[in-house]
Amino acid sequence: MLHLRYFVAVAEELNFSQAARRLHMAASPLSQRIKDLERELGHELFERTTHRVDLTPAGAALLPMARDILERVSAIPWRLGEAVRPRLDRLFIGMPAGVHPLLRERVLMLEDACREVCELKRWPGTSADLADAVHDGRLAMALARLPVSDPALEIIEVMHERLGAAVPADQFAGRESVTLEELADLSYVAVPYDATPAYFEEIDARLNSMSVKKRIRINMADYAGTSELISSGIAFSMTMLSAESPMHLYRLDNVAVLPVDGFQPDLTTGLLFRRDRAGDGGDLSGIAARARQIFSEVMSV
Repeated sequence: MLHLRYFVAVAEELNFSQAARRLHMAASPLSQRIKDLERELGHELFERTTHRVDLTPAGAALLPMARDILERVSAIPWRLGEAVRPRLDRLFIGMPAGVHPLLRERVLMLEDACREVCELKRWPGTSADLADAVHDGRLAMALARLPVSDPALEIIEVMHERLGAAVPADQFAGRESVTLEELADLSYVAVPYDATPAYFEEIDARLNSMSVKKRIRINMADYAGTSELISSGIAFSMTMLSAESPMHLYRLDNVAVLPVDGFQPDLTTGLLFRRDRAGDGGDLSGIAARARQIFSEVMSV
């Protein structure tokens, strides 16, 4: 089963380093596990060159089979739970950090709408961990920062939040926006990738391509630590532009959040379900129907 998980990760990423990071392991042992699988199956699964990785015909044929096997195994815990406990009792919805108040209102509406059939409680976590928990059946559903790449999950976009630059306020006093050229004089704060939504990796790459090269990487997954660096005048970060966002609670004195001229990224939040649980006949079909109705309108702030 582990070898199939390794294979699917590499097949979806087509990059051993990215797949290894997704699996929280080093690239070298991952490569060896793939070779072990190829030896056991008697087929080469990937064509490897210096610059790229591609599926062989055998790898392409194995991918849907491997996904199906992993889905069936992942479904065992909640299917077994349903078999021994036919009535849903308490369910959990995952909540990432900094959920906008308007989105939180929708969650409260869903809690109320489900009250007669279950007790819906909130569970905190990073977007990656919450998506994994929905996949494994530990959470009924979750809000998560997109992108999330998992064919087993149904993903409903529920909110777009425009991002701005959190900058030292004294250096941009009286300003209504900043430019990329001005940001290039500061260091961009990059926290560990496993602590941030995957979208911020793309933000980092886009800033780098626009000549914003300086970086400070901190090991602590703490937004307050980022705010300390910004307040001291040596760095900036990207965060939600809306003044109503709870992320502004992490701001210290001498930190302002301003739009960036010519650079207007936005962060998308989605609602995640397992497709088999939320579809017709699934144990969450009724609750998913309520959620689709409540979250039918995509909000933009």
